[in-house]
Amino acid sequence: MSISDIVTLFGAVALFLFGMTTMTDGLEKLSSGRLEGILERLTNNVYKGVLLGALVTGLIQSSAATTVMCVGFVNAGIMKLRQTVGIIMGANIGTTVTAQLLRLGDISSDVIYLQILNPSFLGPILAIVGIVLYMFVSGGRKKTIGQIILGLGVLFIGMRTMETAVAPLQDMPQFREMFTAFSNPVLGILIGVAVTALLQSSSASVGILQAVSSTGVVSFNVAFPIIMGQNIGTCITAILSGIGASKNAKRTAAIHLLFNMIGTIVFLIVLYCGNAIFKFSFWDMTMTRGSIANVHLLFNVACTALLLPFNGLLVKLVEIIVPGKTEERELCSLDERFLASPSLALEKAHEAVVQMGRYAKENYSCAVELLERYDPKKLERLNETEIAIDKMEGLLDNYLVKLTDRALTGDESMMISGLLRTLSDFERIGDYAVKMVECAAVLNDRGIAFSDKAKAELAAMTKAVDEALDKTIECYESRSRTAALQVEPIEEVVDLLRDELKGRHIERLKKGECTIELGTQFLELIINLERISDHCSNIAMYIVRETSPQNDIIRTDPHAYFHNLHRGGDPEYDKMYLEYRGRFFDPIS
Repeated sequence: MSISDIVTLFGAVALFLFGMTTMTDGLEKLSSGRLEGILERLTNNVYKGVLLGALVTGLIQSSAATTVMCVGFVNAGIMKLRQTVGIIMGANIGTTVTAQLLRLGDISSDVIYLQILNPSFLGPILAIVGIVLYMFVSGGRKKTIGQIILGLGVLFIGMRTMETAVAPLQDMPQFREMFTAFSNPVLGILIGVAVTALLQSSSASVGILQAVSSTGVVSFNVAFPIIMGQNIGTCITAILSGIGASKNAKRTAAIHLLFNMIGTIVFLIVLYCGNAIFKFSFWDMTMTRGSIANVHLLFNVACTALLLPFNGLLVKLVEIIVPGKTEERELCSLDERFLASPSLALEKAHEAVVQMGRYAKENYSCAVELLERYDPKKLERLNETEIAIDKMEGLLDNYLVKLTDRALTGDESMMISGLLRTLSDFERIGDYAVKMVECAAVLNDRGIAFSDKAKAELAAMTKAVDEALDKTIECYESRSRTAALQVEPIEEVVDLLRDELKGRHIERLKKGECTIELGTQFLELIINLERISDHCSNIAMYIVRETSPQNDIIRTDPHAYFHNLHRGGDPEYDKMYLEYRGRFFDPIS
């Protein structure tokens, strides 16, 4: 085999992988989140989970992507651990579709319509049609469909090129000896694991094995261990996605790995013991693209059939492997059946927004703790909560938009508007908590710390913001005007603290008592804290407006209302301001 053949082979593999990636990306775009929605609405029926897992993976052609979705849903609390078992099993079945498409290369017939289905003929046609749609159609579904067709065409062309490149290998004794060595099941499994982990796609590695089968050196006893190893290797993507996630998310990735490993061990024992006793006739049979595709499919179906009745035991086993207690999140139910009764739907949406607020407050408290003492486990929890907040924002947005299509009263329309603004404010509070943690991470990674004076100043400001958050959630949950009126004076004290701390920071910099590096993080923190209090003020003022008479100034002219408050026009406000100033500002002044 010449250098030219080797270069052609690697180029063919690259072309094949590019075609697969292009096709998979196009399929994921075309789904536009609908497939994720199907998984989210999954019931506790594990058999339905298998069907959905197979369907979703068959459409997007990536079992790893389906499993990563499950990891994300469990991490965000949208799906429970036990609900993912069926989906993961089904994903292994769905990923076999690519191998079945590639078996079309075995077609050999004089009938014209069968010749058209051969990838050597079909590939260039699909590539031409796909590139026309992809390059000359501006946006929309047609462009995405063009990407899918182009990817499939390039996939077929890459497959054909690989077969041509490996053809000279069939006459090399060393190549035949190498594949004979792979008949050792342990070595075959390790090769399958390594190649698939490197490519992060079992479909791709099975496709490469199908291409090599054209040399005639791939027998059943060689292919089967490699295929089993490929199923294990594809778990690497889910395992990587579980790093830094919650314990249950890690357990989801572990289920994928454990399922494939148990299936491999069981069928390895059954087949090799069976062959030792009965001497299977197919053991040394030369494999084709079609027979490899069939073995891949049958192995995954058999594993699912074997382990599906023990799905509960599988969950218990991963809980032992990944020990520790976890708090399973229960997101507020936004059942679309509630939309028929707008008042009930609004109440459920209000509960969900309150839950968002509690999650945002939880992340804020966690961020403050991380500033005081950095702890990777707390960071893990914060990231998990942030995913839940972002997911809830999307769910609530969609739910409230659907609700606007119903017949609503004026008050109900105003409530929807208020809910949309409020959930956005809570989501931004969560984002600023994450920014605070980024500062904590910089301090920890660089081994630097604020001075005791700076720590005391930050502590005063974080306590003020903490109070503002507590009052905000209280007033929003109970729609309490009394609690809402207490937020704005705290927000003004936070503004006072921001200005004071900025001035002190500049003085420390002038005197050389603070470094630029520390100063940057200090300024970033007080800016984020002040912005959190701004969003608290937004939410509280919405409650004040909602509970005020129709002709009240806050409804007709909010700017005049705030101007009046801050210029001493409300004795009760001034009294609360002085109280909060005494609690949070005076101790450091």
